[in-house]
Amino acid sequence: MSKIDWPEGFERTAPEDREPNHKFEASLAKTTSDLATEMDRLDPDDWRPSVGNQHTKSNGLPLHNANPDDPGFVLRWSKDGEQFAVACDAYSRLRDNVREVYLWVHETRMRGNRDVVIGQSEFAAARLPSGEDDAIAAEPPAHEVLGVDPDADEGEIRSAFRDRVKTVHPDQGGSVDAMRRVKRAKEVLLDV
Repeated sequence: MSKIDWPEGFERTAPEDREPNHKFEASLAKTTSDLATEMDRLDPDDWRPSVGNQHTKSNGLPLHNANPDDPGFVLRWSKDGEQFAVACDAYSRLRDNVREVYLWVHETRMRGNRDVVIGQSEFAAARLPSGEDDAIAAEPPAHEVLGVDPDADEGEIRSAFRDRVKTVHPDQGGSVDAMRRVKRAKEVLLDV
């Protein structure tokens, strides 16, 4: 089971305090699609989600049938050299936590369309502190980047690498950063 990359200093909701949420009618598949579209509109330098499930889409978002033991969800991104994170674990279902994060990002981005002057970026509340703590902007573990078990054999690693390249390569609509992460993950797992 994967562990969520929960931001340091962000308080967790106790499992017994998580509530079911019946106000969101969107499925997890629709929610992750909406979130990916929203992140494209936000145009960050890089972004990555974190869920308590190792089976994710190539962009790191959970599969439509994901039902991890830990339903929390974290979204991290960087823009213009600054690191941001939004996290939610208030609800007992992953879908609802992802939807809450999506709605916050969407509503916050939309505030930037208003003709008002503000003292900081509309995303200032999500800005992570700068400093010496490398854990804040840490890359996901190599096996998660490639979507393999931590003890995967060389053949599985190479096969997963080839599959990921098909979606993350800049010529295929991916990004240089995503391609760099996938290459680095393969090197780490193969101990190259």
